[in-house]
Amino acid sequence: MYTDANDLRVSEMLELSYRLWEKHSNSWSPMEPEYAKSFILYMIEEIGESIAIIKKKGEKNIMNDLKVREHFIEELCDVLMYFMDVLNRFHISSQEFSNTYIRKFEHNIGRDYEGQYKRLK
Repeated sequence: MYTDANDLRVSEMLELSYRLWEKHSNSWSPMEPEYAKSFILYMIEEIGESIAIIKKKGEKNIMNDLKVREHFIEELCDVLMYFMDVLNRFHISSQEFSNTYIRKFEHNIGRDYEGQYKRLK
């Protein structure tokens, strides 16, 4: 199922998202674009839970307390799971996502953020 469980690929995460949905398809919303908005909201909620751990436990505990760290990583995984649900609902393939991600990275690596923000003032 996974090429390497220690380093999941986007295509594998999309597949896992779809498999989980298939198991619950009789009670979960369809994998269609009109339902993606709700999953973005769920994703934001999970980001909030991640932030709460940072606020309540602090960065040092996330780095040094295994239980806190595991909980923090679990919340970040929830964020990614909902993100994959959004990609699946918009039928965005791993290739489409990966190509756009690299293109955006290449744009950002050449950006002058400081100069760009100075021009906004």
